[in-house]
Amino acid sequence: MLNIVLYEPEIPTNTGNIMRTCVATSTTLHLIEPLGFKLDDKSIKRSGVNYINNCKYFVYKNWEDFLSKNEGKFYFYTRYGHKPHSDFDYSNSSENIYLIFGKESTGIPRWILKPNIDSCARIPMSNQVRALNLSNCVAIVLYEALRQQNYLDLLKDEPHKSKNFIEEYEGDI
Repeated sequence: MLNIVLYEPEIPTNTGNIMRTCVATSTTLHLIEPLGFKLDDKSIKRSGVNYINNCKYFVYKNWEDFLSKNEGKFYFYTRYGHKPHSDFDYSNSSENIYLIFGKESTGIPRWILKPNIDSCARIPMSNQVRALNLSNCVAIVLYEALRQQNYLDLLKDEPHKSKNFIEEYEGDI
């Protein structure tokens, strides 16, 4: 089972986008306080559209609270990681896998990262930017894990239109 963990997220629109991604991928979201917003914030609802009511999420008082209630394989995403995110093996769909991301301003604290250095990853990028947007990072890493699990039970065809929607088009070219 795949899980997204946000350590002290600060920006409500990022969390709203991530909630929407979690609904789209049947992924559980874990939020570690303090949060930089209220979960009923209008901007969360706006960025999550009307999907966030279907988001399965849990809120924890702190890192220790999260650790006491969850076990499995933990992966940490930080600009200080030494391995690409795609170098890890996420293929075991029967294992609880936690993909952990830090707050937008400072990331995951070093006191958490240091004992987990072998499970730290970096999304490769140029030296022109410090980091990507948090919701983009979550999507990149989550879809790599899903790809390795053959997308589990996710739909590969649009469910609301004909499977041959494009092929059936007879309009102007």
